[in-house]
Amino acid sequence: MSSDQFASKGLRVPSGRLSRIARFGNMATGIAGSMLLDGAKQLVSGRKPSVSELLMTPANALRVTLQLGQMRGAAMKLGQLVSMDTGDFLPPELTDIFARLRADAQHMPPGQLGMVLTRHWGKDWRRQFIRFDDKPIAAASIGQVHRALTRDNQDVAIKVQYPGVRRSIDSDVDNVATLLRLSTVLPKTLDITNLLTEAKRQLHEEADYACEGDYLQRFGDLLADDAKYAVPAFYAPLSGKNVLAMSFIESVPIESMITAPQAERDRIMTLLIELVLRELFEFRLMQTDPNFANYRYDEKSRQVVLLDFGATRALPETVVTQYRTLLNKGLEGDQQGVLAAVLDIGFMNGQTVQQNKYEIDKLIGTAIAMIQLPGPFDFSRTDFVTDIRDEGMAIAADRPNWHIPPSDTLFVQRKLGGIFLLASRLKARVDVNGMLKRYL
Repeated sequence: MSSDQFASKGLRVPSGRLSRIARFGNMATGIAGSMLLDGAKQLVSGRKPSVSELLMTPANALRVTLQLGQMRGAAMKLGQLVSMDTGDFLPPELTDIFARLRADAQHMPPGQLGMVLTRHWGKDWRRQFIRFDDKPIAAASIGQVHRALTRDNQDVAIKVQYPGVRRSIDSDVDNVATLLRLSTVLPKTLDITNLLTEAKRQLHEEADYACEGDYLQRFGDLLADDAKYAVPAFYAPLSGKNVLAMSFIESVPIESMITAPQAERDRIMTLLIELVLRELFEFRLMQTDPNFANYRYDEKSRQVVLLDFGATRALPETVVTQYRTLLNKGLEGDQQGVLAAVLDIGFMNGQTVQQNKYEIDKLIGTAIAMIQLPGPFDFSRTDFVTDIRDEGMAIAADRPNWHIPPSDTLFVQRKLGGIFLLASRLKARVDVNGMLKRYL
């Protein structure tokens, strides 16, 4: 099995529950066979390997990645999130190969696409269009996007959900969780039941395109008077639970702006960080998916284009207040106040603090120093990031005291982490201190 298999396109999505379970079964069988062979080789050479060593081989990690990528749906989505959210805590072999899941998914072959759209629009569905591009302009974990021109001359982007995704969410989540447990990434003492329940709930909502259409309209309304952002207009006549149509906006991937002048990169990230602060403190409504593909840029209008509102969450006032307190204490340089706010939000529990007091004090001190810096913060700096990663890794090494924060906090942190990564990628310089003071 080679990485070249990622280059193939147009693979059929297994849509039945039994066929998807069979894929996991085949994956498990292949991993078990590989473990037996590798284990036998090492025993012959006089070495007794551990189970985790046999599981974490590059061949097995690639096998898992290829299967998740071909299945799409919740299986692939969770693989993407694992690679983004826990990259520094996963074994290097798994991190490197799981990162491939963040690339474009393989799209449906034309025959399967036609079946999905016939089911949604009827057998004469092409009559609604002057032009419908069969080749998708994007493909992701839950659906793929096509560009089309309607009979009333509307240039639209149409997101089509892969068949069987919604029905398979619960079993996919359970199966991926089993893989993570087997990999020993998660301590046996860590209860992830509530986290799995929340993951299933969130993914069911993301797979409901009617719900996403509502959020698309809400963000369009919230940002209607701000010309710095562009939100596609919802196109109701073609939309439903499995298909979402919206206006097409010509734009480039946000990551492609890495070659833009420094001032332009700074402006783009200032807009994105300002949007996060507005989502948290003004809208109390946040699009929580950190995938860079959800942000694009219109070079002519200089607008940040916002896409994909499936992972939008309404934030309780308590969560907003907790973050306001945390950031205020950080700006004041109140280390003990920050620690109290961290405990209140639920980032960690008292036992973790007691067992890792030195590391946590260092981590908080580094974070305070970051947000207290006057003037533009240079996201290309590696010293702060390296210190925070090293301190975080030291705390994470205390596996018996791992703690899962509340779900709302997890989703907010997921968004903040994604924006930080994007700012680092663009090497932007942003006056974070001044922006926080304005909103707090």
